[in-house]
Amino acid sequence: MPAKVERLEARITSRQKQLLQQAADIEGRSLSDFVVTSAQAAARRLILEHRLVDLSSRDSEAFARVLLSPPAPNPALRAAANRFSRSRGRP
Repeated sequence: MPAKVERLEARITSRQKQLLQQAADIEGRSLSDFVVTSAQAAARRLILEHRLVDLSSRDSEAFARVLLSPPAPNPALRAAANRFSRSRGRP
């Protein structure tokens, strides 16, 4: 595990600290460990959600473009279509 050399500070209210401390106590962890682990998990979730939305949006646009303006069939696709037709008894 890499050495912990970076610091992170935040100003919070007494209520926020009490809430975080209560949650840390429930999990049997230090306040610092709880806050860092929770922030890290939230960051990973947010990044993953952003990637999924970004990919979904990009993929949807690419799919729509191909549907609206399909490329011409290449030789491999034509050969596959011919094999399929012949396998179904069509000329």
